[in-house]
Amino acid sequence: MPLRLIFMGTPDFAVPTLIELAPRGHEIVAVYTRAPKPAGRGMEMQVTPVEREARRLALPVFTPATLKTEEAQADFRAHGADAAVVVAYGLILTKPVLEAPKYGCFNVHASLLPRWRGAAPINRAVMAGDAESGVTIMRMDEGLDTGAMAMVDRTPIGPDMTAGELHDALAPLGAEAMVRALAALERGSLALTAQPVEGVTYAAKISKSETRIDWSKPWRDVHDHIRGLSPFPGAWFELDGVRVKVLRSTKGEGRGTPGTVLDDRLTVGCGEGAVRLVEVQRAGKHPMPAEEFLRGTPVKAGVRVR
Repeated sequence: MPLRLIFMGTPDFAVPTLIELAPRGHEIVAVYTRAPKPAGRGMEMQVTPVEREARRLALPVFTPATLKTEEAQADFRAHGADAAVVVAYGLILTKPVLEAPKYGCFNVHASLLPRWRGAAPINRAVMAGDAESGVTIMRMDEGLDTGAMAMVDRTPIGPDMTAGELHDALAPLGAEAMVRALAALERGSLALTAQPVEGVTYAAKISKSETRIDWSKPWRDVHDHIRGLSPFPGAWFELDGVRVKVLRSTKGEGRGTPGTVLDDRLTVGCGEGAVRLVEVQRAGKHPMPAEEFLRGTPVKAGVRVR
């Protein structure tokens, strides 16, 4: 029989899963997402991408500030759900919430668990130079991404792939995996496997203090740092006191003092080797290819960036 589902998600990453679930015959009895908040120059209230899609699909939307109160937990139980689907929701699910659906709460996690448990798995995988990533469907427990696994799908991470590109690859992959997991749950054939004890790593939230480029590191580390923070929050350096984000880079030719521009193509020396900056964004400007940037801001060989 079709499942009664609660969908819980907030950002763009969650939208493909909601879109895929809607026509599958399941009954989505509630969509939980974060409350609207002010954004943009006019600071107008902006609903989340998930709420926008849920409204388009004529699904009931709930935006509680917390799920820790008895009232919120009672409201959640009242939906009588068979399962909850959780994709980057943003609020902690307490034990009463996790236990409310008949079969539990199932999460799309954007890593190959147990690697990169935590808040920023996509960024951390790219920053670490991982050769592959993927999605894991797990039944949630009270731990930090420690639940038993139902599905694992893999995808390669290209040598110049950015976190944004990996995000866009994993979102539909997670949607497809969740559809398969729920189909198996509906048939009574969903198998769950405990996560391996070895290989656990944690994907801490990205802090502003780690976004500045450290040119003293080897070129590969600098390159992975740049692409792992692209497009947001963005790795950056200073040129004549002005902050410049780097959105794309690749291996550069030559070597030189770390932080020194080596040629007229915006190749910068690192502790070992060099990186060539491919796409940059000056503070207050739009992203642009390095060639366009150099036409407006000539940077000669020998110039130091910090």
